Amino acid sequence: MLRSIHDLDDYAIDATDGSIGHVKDFYFDDQAWVIRYLVVEAGSWLSSREVLISPIAIGTPTWTDNRLPVTLTKEQVKNSPAIDTQKPVSRQHEIRYLGYYGYPFYWGGAGLWGDGAYPGMMMGYPGFIPAPGTGQPEARSVRARAEAAQHRDDDPHLRSCKAVMAFHIQATDGGIGHVQDLLVDEETWAVRYIVVDTSNWWFGHKVIIAPQWIDDVSWSEATVSVNVTQQAVKDAPLYDSTARLGRTQEIDLHKHYGRPGYWADDARQEAAGREASAHDRPS
Repeated sequence: MLRSIHDLDDYAIDATDGSIGHVKDFYFDDQAWVIRYLVVEAGSWLSSREVLISPIAIGTPTWTDNRLPVTLTKEQVKNSPAIDTQKPVSRQHEIRYLGYYGYPFYWGGAGLWGDGAYPGMMMGYPGFIPAPGTGQPEARSVRARAEAAQHRDDDPHLRSCKAVMAFHIQATDGGIGHVQDLLVDEETWAVRYIVVDTSNWWFGHKVIIAPQWIDDVSWSEATVSVNVTQQAVKDAPLYDSTARLGRTQEIDLHKHYGRPGYWADDARQEAAGREASAHDRPS
């Protein structure tokens, strides 16, 4: 199911031993268009410090109560690497963060998360880094250190979801509106669609555009260029935020634009992820 970023804002984050705080923003990967971290403002117990929470840690959400449980303790969160959310998150910081929690690197694979489609599938992958003090086989330790050194200076391409709101959307033949919302897959945490408010161009109708149809994003000029025409947008199904967007509607949308659906890739990534995990599991 798809969830609105606006709806997820201010969700409560529950550790195994109490509340951590509330979601204030999200960092997404502007190449894969996947939410990599939730920015959580901790409560008074941590002087309202902002901390990062990876979707890898999220358990089964309680959607009716707007709560996301995480498999972390408050002490773990308290001692996690500090982050200045006013500055870009470097790859070096990510490596420290992932190493601290014992998470594998999400980059380098063919899938959204390593070689798979879901964040929870990563823990058995090559490159896995154990939680502090748990130890690991020497061969895997060497591999993880080598990969960390190789990717230390990478550009992580992380962007704030709040920062992209109100970006102007440019079709191949002119503007079509601005970003109003992002729709996120609750299982993979992939950004599946950009909700476009057509504003004064077309009576303020709302349409959705898939990130795969984007040609370019100019962060300095706050514009997103998409490979569709204005007429194709006008002829596309309208988006109704009060109605559930089901697979039938998604298929109709992709057929309209003549584009393949993401769900076939998800199935392939899920199968590849299971195979990779099984291969890396000690016999």
